[in-house]
Amino acid sequence: MQKLPIGIQTFSKIREGDYIYIDKTALALDVIQNYQYAFLSRPRRFGKSLFLDTLHNIFEGNKELFKGLAIYDKWDFDDTYPVIKISWGGDFKTLESTKTRTIQILKDNQKRLDIECEFDSHPSGCFAELIQKSYQKYQKPVVVLIDEYDKPILDNLENPQRALENRDFLRSFYVMLKENDAYIKFAFLTGISKFSKANIFSGLNNLEDISLTPRYATVCGYTQSNIENEFKEYFDGVDLERVKEWYNGYNFLGDRVYNPFDILKFIKNDYMFDNYWWESGNPYFLITLLKQQNYDIPNLENITVGKELLNSFEIEKLKLEVLLFQSGYLTIDKQIVTPLGVKYKLKVPNMEVQLSLNTLFLDYLCNSTYDESRLTLHEALQVGDMQIFKDTFVSLFASIPYNNYVKNNIGEYEGYYASVFYAYLSASGFNIIAEDVTNSGRIDLTLILKEQIYIIEFKTTRRVLSPDNTNQALEQIKSKNYAQKYQDKNKPIYLVGIEFDTESKNISSFEWEMV
Repeated sequence: MQKLPIGIQTFSKIREGDYIYIDKTALALDVIQNYQYAFLSRPRRFGKSLFLDTLHNIFEGNKELFKGLAIYDKWDFDDTYPVIKISWGGDFKTLESTKTRTIQILKDNQKRLDIECEFDSHPSGCFAELIQKSYQKYQKPVVVLIDEYDKPILDNLENPQRALENRDFLRSFYVMLKENDAYIKFAFLTGISKFSKANIFSGLNNLEDISLTPRYATVCGYTQSNIENEFKEYFDGVDLERVKEWYNGYNFLGDRVYNPFDILKFIKNDYMFDNYWWESGNPYFLITLLKQQNYDIPNLENITVGKELLNSFEIEKLKLEVLLFQSGYLTIDKQIVTPLGVKYKLKVPNMEVQLSLNTLFLDYLCNSTYDESRLTLHEALQVGDMQIFKDTFVSLFASIPYNNYVKNNIGEYEGYYASVFYAYLSASGFNIIAEDVTNSGRIDLTLILKEQIYIIEFKTTRRVLSPDNTNQALEQIKSKNYAQKYQDKNKPIYLVGIEFDTESKNISSFEWEMV
């Protein structure tokens, strides 16, 4: 049984150490043959660094490492090229530390290529000199590989001024690719975000983004076929459908893929379902954007954006949906062709992200994740216990600190209460449809369980209803016959009308019927 390549991003170490390697070399060859300047965006820990190191070994002619792989007899490994490799790791919390780290990276390349730069204290000048002297020394055009090109910016999203300073520095650094085009054979850049060319790659008009090119959809990540073949011995007796539900679902317009980090950690941890990828990052910058944009959480289920938006990342006007997509918290559900161009419907990729992301949102909305009652509610809804359903949320809203409402009017909006419900139920693992479309309107929330279905409508009021008053939310469900959409499922359907009093900041009326 081959070993698991956990945390290994070095191609030679995987190949020489008898670790499992998912062969991406056919795609690597395709990129090399069809592009001079290519860019690939993928979320963190998706295998970008390993792919880049694979390219490095191809151009350096390390043929023995590729024995048995797709590229082995299709590439002339005797035709080698000098490679400049820039991997952005280190401290970027000040402009000076960013410049210092850049000089260190360039010095590492000088040592490996046996070249000495005169501009050794000037990053952009040294980069240009390194390209030109490599060309002169080896009498071959240079290959430039840049990993996580945007890390000095993304590490400072919570400090926009510092992020802008690093962005401007990188712009002056990357412009050397354009200035030295005559000496470059091939350049490949990876990152998470997709800044406009005007912001980062000024003038580099031939940089081509392959992130959503269908034939490169699986250039990073594991496919279902990989799980069932290369990892077959490790998954003997494991519930593959549950593995797929938890970790599969990332879509880059081809076969859906798993994040490799999740799969490797899942196996290593004795097949315990947990949020491995989520815990490896720091997503709390999302909360800053939520506070700025007053975003309704259920809208995450119904985001449709144009291609130009997915390609846009601007520090001065960050958009939550763009950041969620590029960071891997949302993925493409489907591509929609319209007369005005291509659009993409987005969705949460899998159970891991659903549970983790909505737990984060719940903490933001309520200053609590309210973990102790989520399992109880799960069990209650499986058997239709409506009293526990009601009591859970009355208690939840009562526990929200008063200062959540101070200096804002968030408690006046139906969207806030719907967001709390959505985040809580989604963080509890329920299958939820927000803004569920019917032929007579949109259901606020639909919960689909194995044994029953819940149709939920929300309203806000400025009064506490007496028992004689009509629950307008329930009346809307009935008058618009929302249940008709699900009557062919042969399950009990619970119609739930929930009204909130904006003065008490809690449920004022909770009524239900079963059909």
